[in-house]
Amino acid sequence: MAKVLKEGAAYNQRDVIDMLTEFSGFKDRVEKKFKDVAKELEGKPTEHDLWVSLYLLSSDYADEQVSRRKTVDPIQKIS
Repeated sequence: MAKVLKEGAAYNQRDVIDMLTEFSGFKDRVEKKFKDVAKELEGKPTEHDLWVSLYLLSSDYADEQVSRRKTVDPIQKIS
């Protein structure tokens, strides 16, 4: 969904709410697991932009990992 947001498509209200829910859950998980990172971002004038950038980076990384798992390595095919 994050990749689609970057492309600037139009969304219905349900899609926007789903995206905000996903982002909120991501932020909560990061704050729990990486308290030092969360403290660094807290109170900065660009706090929201930093959270969004962190979310987009992580979702791009997750998409890349999923696509890597889907592709079969040619060496694995032979064995």
